[in-house]
Amino acid sequence: MAKISKTFLVVVTFLLSCTTYAQQTELLFKAGNDHYAQGRFQEAIDAYKRILDQKVESAALYYNLANAHYKLNNVAPTVYYYEKALQLAPADSDIRNNAAFAENMKIDAIESLPENTLQVWAQKILGLLTSDGWAKATVLFVFLFVLSFLGYYFAFNTGKKRFFFITSSIVLILGITSLSFAYTAFAKAKQDNPAIVFAPKSEVKSEPNLSSTLAFTLHEGTKILVLEEVNDWNRIKLIDGKTGWIPKTDIKLLNNF
Repeated sequence: MAKISKTFLVVVTFLLSCTTYAQQTELLFKAGNDHYAQGRFQEAIDAYKRILDQKVESAALYYNLANAHYKLNNVAPTVYYYEKALQLAPADSDIRNNAAFAENMKIDAIESLPENTLQVWAQKILGLLTSDGWAKATVLFVFLFVLSFLGYYFAFNTGKKRFFFITSSIVLILGITSLSFAYTAFAKAKQDNPAIVFAPKSEVKSEPNLSSTLAFTLHEGTKILVLEEVNDWNRIKLIDGKTGWIPKTDIKLLNNF
């Protein structure tokens, strides 16, 4: 009996601590929103960052952080937190619109390599959901396929059988497509290592040392892709295909929590 009571006490204590933790996070988020509404943008940033310090993240939190930094004209953090928000909610129109608007804050105007129409559409569709989102969509399509197949199996009317057969075929195709997108999104997330330049001005070198020749110059807010790391240097790639070496201290990785 004493053992059961001890276990019950541990469970209750754990649940209470979780509830208190969630309440503290909610209060901090509300405090940040209140500061933002009253024009105290740095105080809002401090409140939101206290939530991040607790290892809690959400698209709304990153979105509000980006908005507050935008009000203070902090270029790199604005771009960074909009990108973080898009990682969690890629289809959110408000985040996408503000992120596109924040592009005007950047100095570097880098054009991406040309893509064909099929690649453009594939990227747009892939970006509608995260890898988890596509996985959930796949599970839903599988469930609908099972229901449609059962409807086909137990239907006696020819018209109903035809309807369920066509429906199950369409859902199966959508499920396979969704699974393909889930795998592609997961592989892309694992392979890609994006980052944002935080240094006001960064000299990108041709080799990982200060004495090497200058390849090109980047400014704060520019998004890059990290290819490899050597000591205090990162080899990076731009969307236009250019590569070079940048000091690790000049950038902030997007995949880090």
